[in-house]
Amino acid sequence: MLIDSHCHLDRLDLTRFPGGLADVLDVAATAGVRGMLSVATDLEHWPALARMTEPYPQVALSVGVHPSEDDGRAPTVAELVALGRVPRVVAIGETGLDYYYGRDSVDRQQSWFRIHIAAARQLGKPLIVHTRDARADTLRILREESAADVGGVLHCFTEDWDMAEQALELGFHISFSGIVTFKNAKQIQEVAQRLPAERMLVETDSPYLAPMPHRGKPNHPAWVRHVAEFVARLRGESLEQVANETTANYTRLFGISLEAR
Repeated sequence: MLIDSHCHLDRLDLTRFPGGLADVLDVAATAGVRGMLSVATDLEHWPALARMTEPYPQVALSVGVHPSEDDGRAPTVAELVALGRVPRVVAIGETGLDYYYGRDSVDRQQSWFRIHIAAARQLGKPLIVHTRDARADTLRILREESAADVGGVLHCFTEDWDMAEQALELGFHISFSGIVTFKNAKQIQEVAQRLPAERMLVETDSPYLAPMPHRGKPNHPAWVRHVAEFVARLRGESLEQVANETTANYTRLFGISLEAR
């Protein structure tokens, strides 16, 4: 069994699937992907995300505002905590820092990041962290706000082993997306080889970042299998071993019982 630990089902072009979201999930199940976490990027569209996924118990949710979503409503701790108590919400995020696209919004990003961490700590739920070109500040704020109390995951990891080690020390997991399959991703591939099995997750970040051999196409949860297969080869393990390890990590980190879904 495989799990897509980070996707955006509300961002998929469902016209590509004759049966809509049900078809997406059927295609994923055929590939051995039996569960997924659909990650929120803003608060305005969160109710629609909750409604569209409500019939599907294999889909868990998060609540949060992506650091690049600066056109929407600012999050508050109270609102994140209220939505975070919805039964299917298993994490807070995605949150974090993106200086690649947001050099002019550093102060705002850092403030929102701290708000998300406060909400996660109040709820006792893990964080989903996005970080790009913001390594030092990401780690600093995680430490200053005691994010280790709840842990979480650095999703779509694109950094080096030094940052991975520091994240591990804070109790965080590392998740690999389709980027790990790209030929020029040697730094990420080294992390995938060295990472302790009990801290590893795999994801699609769909509809973005399709793995090889589908690079450049719209991504979807079934293709997390390609990520897992590639990581297995890097680590000298079987697909079954990586699938079992990452599924166990997912259920433990997010407090999910797949049997109940």
